[in-house]
Amino acid sequence: MTGTALILGRTGRFGRHAAEAFRNAGWHVRFFNRSSDDLVARASGVDVIVNGLNPPYPQWAEIVPEITARIIAAAKASGATVLVPGNVYVYGPDSPELLHEKTIHLATNPLARARIEMETAYRDAGVPTILLRAGDFIDTRPSLNWFDLVVGDDLISYPGRLDAAHAWAFLPDLARAATDLAAQRDSLDLFEEVPFPGYTLTGSDLAAAVGRATGRVPRVKQMTWLPLQLAQPFWPMAKGLLEMRYLWNKAHRLDGTRFATLLPDFAPTPLTEALATALSKGDVHPDETVARSLSA
Repeated sequence: MTGTALILGRTGRFGRHAAEAFRNAGWHVRFFNRSSDDLVARASGVDVIVNGLNPPYPQWAEIVPEITARIIAAAKASGATVLVPGNVYVYGPDSPELLHEKTIHLATNPLARARIEMETAYRDAGVPTILLRAGDFIDTRPSLNWFDLVVGDDLISYPGRLDAAHAWAFLPDLARAATDLAAQRDSLDLFEEVPFPGYTLTGSDLAAAVGRATGRVPRVKQMTWLPLQLAQPFWPMAKGLLEMRYLWNKAHRLDGTRFATLLPDFAPTPLTEALATALSKGDVHPDETVARSLSA
C-alpha cells in the first residue's frame, strides 16, 4: 500500500535516501522547508511523515523536543503515520550485547536522554509511529558520518577495540526497509519499534571486508581521540562525539527477529557491494577535512 510521504530533512543522510526509496516504490513524495512551510499545513492529506531532521549534537537538547512536538501535532491533524530513524544511543554502556525492541533504555548521557525523551513523546502521544532503529550509517557518498571518520582509501583508523562487535546500516537498505514498513502501516502496532539488523562487524571484520571491496589490504591503527579532545573548546560537535565514545568498545548488535517477521523477503545489499559504493569517489562534504585530520 502506497500513498503520499512527506519527507522532512530532504538533504540529510536519511532524508535523501528515504525520498529516493519512496519514489522508487511508487509513492507521491512531498518535501518540507523548515524556513518557510507550516508543518501542519504541509502534512495535510499525507499518509506518512518521515522525520529525517537531525540537528547537530549541540542542538539536540533544544531543537529535538521542538521538532518532535511539531511532528506530533501534524500527525494528529492529518492522521499520518510518523516514521523515525532511531539509533543505539538509548541503551547505554551497561546494556546487553544483543539489543531488541524490548531492551530497556538505560543510558543517562545527555545525547541519549534527548533520544529517549523523543521516543517516549511519540509513544505517549498515541500517534501511529514506526521507529526503525539502526547502527552507524554507511552512506553512498562522504557525509561526515562515522564511516567517513574511520575508513580511508588505504587506512582504517578505528576508534575502539578491534574485537568488539559494532552495528552498521547501509542507508539505501535502511530507507528501503522504511518504505516497506510504511506500506504495512495499517497492520502494525500503534508504536512499532523495529531493530534493523544491518551489518554487525568488529573492527577486524570491517578491515577484512574493506579489503575484499577494494582489492587492497588496508592498514589498521587505533584512532587518536586527542584532536577531538583538543577541539572541544572550539568545535561544539566534539563533546558529543566524545560522549558516545563508549559504543566503540562496547560490543553490540541489533536483533533482527522482528524485522524478519515483518519483512521476510527483504534482501540486504551484500556487504562488499555496500562498502565498494561507500568507498567510491563522490562529492566531498565540506567538513570532510575534519574527518581526514582525525584519521591522520
